[in-house]
Amino acid sequence: MSEPVEFEVVLYPDPILRRVADPIERFDDALRDLVHAMFSRMKKSNGVGLAAPQVGLRQRVLVLNPTGEKADDLALVNPTIVARAGPRVVYDEGCLSFPGIFAEIVRPERCTVRAFDPLGNPIEKEFEEFTSRIIQHEYDHLEGVLLVDRMSPAEKQKHKGALEDLVHRHKRGRASAVTRPG
Repeated sequence: MSEPVEFEVVLYPDPILRRVADPIERFDDALRDLVHAMFSRMKKSNGVGLAAPQVGLRQRVLVLNPTGEKADDLALVNPTIVARAGPRVVYDEGCLSFPGIFAEIVRPERCTVRAFDPLGNPIEKEFEEFTSRIIQHEYDHLEGVLLVDRMSPAEKQKHKGALEDLVHRHKRGRASAVTRPG
């Protein structure tokens, strides 16, 4: 038995967050271990959703839990949003890849998703309200779309300093990785 995988959250502006994720081709123990590790990271980070690119993986997997109750854990593999409906609603969204930043984001109230569970069973379901919002947010990550892309110009201006701090932190991290003896 292998050691359990421990992930760290990848922060903006890491390039992996901008890449479109690749479909999962094998529904095996490795996928189920990945899903388990993603749930673990999401919960340790006090998040309600997490997409594989946020832990450095270019795979079309997202996990969420809108309530914190174990029974509400939901993993979607190779999801596609096939419809969005209802009124467009404003909500203050946060993102684990943008720590401490919350921005008013407009999204449709409902979405219909076609996906698979980690065992390979097909899912097609309409989600609404908070669960729909989480899915749409995490789905954006699979498409390389980030919280900053959904912000209004006023929200970008409001968070300009925090966004610049994340960019500087990323650049410092890369510079120290290059100069570190290996």
